[in-house]
Formats: sequence, structure tokens, C-alpha cells
Amino acid sequence: MAIEYLKRSKPDAEKAEDDAKVRDVVAATLADIEARGDAAVHELAVKFDGYDRASYRLSQAEIEAIIAKVSPNDMADIRFAQEQVTNFARAQRASMTDIEVETLPGVILGHKNIPVQSVGCYVPGGKFPMVASAHMSVATAKVAGVPRIIACTPPFNGEPNPAVIAAMHMGGADEIYVLGGIQAVGAMAIGTETIEPVHLLVGPGNAFVAEAKRQLFGRVGIDLFAGPTETMVIADETVDAEMCATDLLGQAEHGYNSPACLITNSRKLANDTMAEIDRLLTILPTANTASVSWRDFGDVVLCDTHEEMLQVANDMAYEHVQVMTDRDDWYLDNMHSYGALFLGPRTNVANGDKVIGTNHTLPTKKAGRYTGGLWVGKYLKTHSYQRVVTDEAATMIGEYGSRLCMLEGFVGHAEQCNLRVRRYGGINVPYGEGAPYRKAGE
Repeated sequence: MAIEYLKRSKPDAEKAEDDAKVRDVVAATLADIEARGDAAVHELAVKFDGYDRASYRLSQAEIEAIIAKVSPNDMADIRFAQEQVTNFARAQRASMTDIEVETLPGVILGHKNIPVQSVGCYVPGGKFPMVASAHMSVATAKVAGVPRIIACTPPFNGEPNPAVIAAMHMGGADEIYVLGGIQAVGAMAIGTETIEPVHLLVGPGNAFVAEAKRQLFGRVGIDLFAGPTETMVIADETVDAEMCATDLLGQAEHGYNSPACLITNSRKLANDTMAEIDRLLTILPTANTASVSWRDFGDVVLCDTHEEMLQVANDMAYEHVQVMTDRDDWYLDNMHSYGALFLGPRTNVANGDKVIGTNHTLPTKKAGRYTGGLWVGKYLKTHSYQRVVTDEAATMIGEYGSRLCMLEGFVGHAEQCNLRVRRYGGINVPYGEGAPYRKAGE
């Protein structure tokens, strides 16, 4: 097996050191929000968002005035994208059915899919106004039937971004706040004097937002750990360096710590792609950001075989995986750890991010090993129920339950079963003992 790194990102130890600094800042900030509520949120918003107002919740009149600034053409594009996302979410929701089955005569089991009762949607926007994130979080929550949906986004160039606010409002947000970062996530999860806390937090964000969600998990639910965006290109000689380089840099521009990785079995494609990246960085308007990401978080992995390429890709478990090979369906069948797959050269991550209809809030930092991305099902809780409707079933299940509880030493548990055996079966089970065995046919 020959796996060769032609380019490596900075060492894991350095990345861990960066993560530790973020953890400390987030912990202190969340504690401040819990202690001082609205006052702390206001101070943080002024300090980090550069935005000062008495209430960070937009009124209906403000929302309407802000949306009026969006051009008709932009509104049409936003509406089209949101329709694609909601259409796919509705199809996913329809696949999740409530069930009720009679597993034994007189024993009925079932489950119901119940929406979370309140959700806080974070929509990034301090550097780039992430209009699409409103569709992914707010509109999808609406399809799931969440009764209360609140949304936060930071100001963009000193004021609420009209396109983001329009997408939030169209998606069905009940409350919209112009707040960013830790203060937004903390206020939604912890609550303040003016913001009622939510049950679930969703949406992508920078390293501070991701860490805040991690620290708040348990107090509230979260969709997943969605930190800095990651992109991977799995390619062979069927595609060229321009396409590979473009797809890598297309995501590296997100931030200074956005990993990008090329996995290939062609040394020529690897070298050509690195050269093409250098060329594109001389003309890309966002090169100041993308070049740092590529320098510090870029990897180029050369393998001998597709099996080795698959192994590396599954081990890295990246968020976005662009597959452009002579066997794309083979990767679809065999990839098991990733956020989302983008199959074939006609497909690209940017379409997935903005318009095609799948959700772009996806697992990062290897979370794809144990979870998929945000989808309508994340807003639903599957709750089971049981019903025993005949005396015979109550007796039969009670006898098994009684003996199994005694096997574990739970006498009080056994008595719950014994009571039913005595009452509905007329069988005398002494208190504190297990139900007797019955011979076949009794």
C-alpha cells in the first residue's frame, strides 16, 4: 500500500492548541450570558458585531422595511432556492411514518414522530451573508412542524442583511434577532429576560459558534457539530486540474481554517492541481482568505488504487466530498463516513450549498462517522408507546416480565408485572417472587 502526502496541513497539535483557546473563550462567554442575561448579550453584540440597539429582535415593521430593499430578481432567486429545499424536506418528511403494530395477540406497539417544540436557527453572516442557511434551518424546521422557530444572524456591514432577513421570514421564522456568534447561540439556548430559551439549536457557524453548541449540548439539543467548512475532491485522470483546483478553492474561501483535500491516483493530476491552485490564487478576489486555508489546512494525497483512495476518504470523513472518477457509483456504494457526496463533474458543492435542495448544514471534524447532516428528521423526536388490550396478553407478558425482573434482582419491578398476572390471569404469585413457569399448553 502506497499512500503519499504531496502536501500536508499544519500538525494536529497546532490545531488542538487553537481549539483549546476557543474552548476557554466560549466557556467564559456563556457563563457571562447566564449570569447577566440581556446586559451581557448587549455588550457582546456591541463589541463583536459592532451593533448597538435597545432590542435585537426585529419588529414586523422593520422586517417588512428591510425585505423591501431586496430586488425582485434576487427575491425570485431566493424563492426558487427555498422551494428546492422545502420540496426535498417534504419528501423526506413523508418517508417518516408513524407506525402501530400488533406484535403478539393483544399487544400493540407503536411510535409517533413529534416535532421539537422550539428551535433556534443560527444563520452566519458577518463575513458572507449566508442566505442559503436560512432555507436549510428555518424552512426545514417549518416543514417539520416546529411550533416556535427563532432565528439569529449577525449584521452585515453594520446592518441586517436584507436577503438573509427575507429568507428567514419567507422560511417561517417567528422571531428574528440581529445577533451573531456566541452571544446569539448562548441567548437562544440559555435564554435571557427577553428571549425564551429553545429546545434545539441548529445551523453552521465559525469555530466559536461550533464550540458554543458543543458546550451547550445536553442543556439543549443540537443538530450536529458544524464547524469550519471542509471540502474533499476524489479524482482520477478522467478530470482536469482546473476543475479540481476550482472545487477546492471554492470552499477554502469560507474562512482562514477551512480544510481542503485532494485525493487522487494520478501524480500528474496532483501536481497540475497544485500549480493551478497557485495560478487561481493570483486572480481569485477572495484569495486573501483562501490562500491561508490552503496553506495551513490543504492536503494532497496520492494513492496507488481506488481502494486506497476510499480508505483515506473514509478515515478523514470530510464534510463535502466531490467525486469525479470513472467509478462514481462505486464510491456511492462504499463511502460510509462523510457529510454529503457530490457525484460527477457536472455536480458541485456550491450548488449543494445554495440551491439544489439537499441541506448544506453538514458534519465536520469527522462527525460524519456517527451522524449525517441537518434534515427534517433532526427536528422530529420518535417516541414509542405500548398498549396491552386483553387479559390474556397482560398475563402472558406479565409472567415473562416478572421472571426477567427477578433475574436482575428488581423485586419492585417484578411486582408491577405480578399485579397484572394476579389481577388479569387469576394466578397467585406470592409477593416478592417471580411468576411460575408454565408447561406448554397450560
